[in-house]
Amino acid sequence: MSGGTEAPQPGGGASIPHPPAPTGRGLDPLTARRRFVTVSFLFWLPIGMSIATGVLLFTDRGMGLAAIAGFFAVHSLTAAAMELPTGGLSDVIGRRAVLAAAGLLNAIAFTLFGLAGAAWAITLGMALMGCARALSSGPAEAWYVDTVHAHAGPDADLRTGLARGSSATSAALALGTLLGGGLPWLLRLGPGVGEWLTDATGGLVIPLSVPALLGALVETVFVLYVLSALSEPPRPRATLREAVSGVPAAIGAGLRLGARDALIRRILLTASAAGAALAAMELLTPGRAAALMGTAESGALLFAGLACAGFLCSALGSQLAPLAARSTRSSERALLAGGGVVTLGLTLLGITTGSTSPLATTAAVTGYGLVYLGLGVAGPNANDLLHRRVDASGRATALSVQSLALQLVAAGAGLTVGILPPGPLPWLLAAGVVLAGALLWIRRAAPAKPYPDTVAPAPALPVPAGSTPER
Repeated sequence: MSGGTEAPQPGGGASIPHPPAPTGRGLDPLTARRRFVTVSFLFWLPIGMSIATGVLLFTDRGMGLAAIAGFFAVHSLTAAAMELPTGGLSDVIGRRAVLAAAGLLNAIAFTLFGLAGAAWAITLGMALMGCARALSSGPAEAWYVDTVHAHAGPDADLRTGLARGSSATSAALALGTLLGGGLPWLLRLGPGVGEWLTDATGGLVIPLSVPALLGALVETVFVLYVLSALSEPPRPRATLREAVSGVPAAIGAGLRLGARDALIRRILLTASAAGAALAAMELLTPGRAAALMGTAESGALLFAGLACAGFLCSALGSQLAPLAARSTRSSERALLAGGGVVTLGLTLLGITTGSTSPLATTAAVTGYGLVYLGLGVAGPNANDLLHRRVDASGRATALSVQSLALQLVAAGAGLTVGILPPGPLPWLLAAGVVLAGALLWIRRAAPAKPYPDTVAPAPALPVPAGSTPER
């Protein structure tokens, strides 16, 4: 994309170039926001349903803990490996096609989880789910931002829509966790319902597999909705070879993001700090819950409740993100505030380790909620800054780079937490990482470089003249 005139950044940072002028065509921002929220909710609801029952389902299928750990490693490594290629693909062939492919892969994966008991089938499902995670990390949000910019121009409000989408994601995860944990219990509660279901299907379907199969159905609805609701302007017809040929350039542009732009580099480092916080939360909280309750089963039930509450806190934080930016007078300062809240939460969790007194338990639960609240505040504000820094040709790639930074650091932090001695040290180490990421936002970023140096456009399959891709 060619360079253009520059305007001051709303967040109080460096100046940025204007994207193309608004056309007033396409979906209006309110309609685009509703569709973005719906897509976010439908995609993440099945994933939330798998949280409460995933490990238990694999265990019931005869898998040991080592094998289950291997399954999740396949998911993480596949997602990390596919992040940049799939982000670039979205910028080349369009948001809708890539997002629909993500839903289709998830539907196949959930079907495998619900029906298959062999290790190879579960491994395949985890690989497909990891690929779907990579495919989905940018297109929906890029579609929304492109649509708003096309209709209302580069100065249109993005925070509110991004916050609503993030809240919808958190709400879907919270509701999904409750549904996933409650459905098998309800089937067992009914007189002989669970046994009848198992006998009628020859053991293929058991109560624990019902959430996965229901998740496959929801993913199918998601695909149909994406194809019908996320309108995009026509793109040039292309063969598979032509489409793939544009991806390496988009990947290269993504890898140059942090090196050439200080603001984007901070955003990536902030995402990395969030990955460290999430790794500590996901790995250390279940053990603390089990220790508090006395048994693994009771601890699992408590963890499901905490996870649901955490997602709700994240949704609340996302809703408060625009208010935080207005109160602090910039997205950058809102990021500093959000990181401070996360640091406080992790510190509370660290200093209460080893104590099960009512006061310590209350402080720990408060800290758990604060971590997700702070992450919810920070996310939309970070993405608001990101979208004002890149153009449509590299938007999904930029989101994929951001997701990749989070996942890689989360993987490394998880390994580090696993080898550290139990106690406050892992929590406080994560708190230190998050604090360092938050302190990056004390000072303003340097002025942006010309647009082509910030994010190079995907050379293959350019958008037709006079049109702007819609999210």
